[in-house]
Amino acid sequence: MELSEDDVLHILKLIDESTFDYFQLEMGDLKITVSKGEPLPLASAPQTSAASQAPSAAPAQAPKAAPPPQSAKAEPKTATAIPEGLLPITAPLLGTFYVAPEPGAPPFVKVGAAVTEDTTVGLIEVMKVFNSVRAGVKGTIVEVVTQNGQFVEYGQTLFLVKP
Repeated sequence: MELSEDDVLHILKLIDESTFDYFQLEMGDLKITVSKGEPLPLASAPQTSAASQAPSAAPAQAPKAAPPPQSAKAEPKTATAIPEGLLPITAPLLGTFYVAPEPGAPPFVKVGAAVTEDTTVGLIEVMKVFNSVRAGVKGTIVEVVTQNGQFVEYGQTLFLVKP
């Protein structure tokens, strides 16, 4: 049995939402190791480099997605100063951000648009899988912070909303 990209992403999501701090999966030559918090030193580096592309993508994503408070504060280049009275809509995962469902289509939301917690405001593509981004807050869009087609990281501000 071989893991697809969707399987790897699903495993990462389950681990991120779980209380586990460490997860290791071995299937034949495939080895996936995910650790929340501090990266663990690889004891068997030669095996990892011989693995396929999917497992090498998984550990690279896991540390960025695991500690939300640290990654938002530790990387000022992606954090946007949020003016008083405004709430951010942030990226729920890392990937390529899109404001519209397809090229040439109108954007999901524009400045001045009213949103609720369940309003879809964009899409994030990870390994050819498109994930909806929900507002998570109720209010009016006052600024689009992230450009269409831009790579975003977990916790990066996408929009600013006036509640």
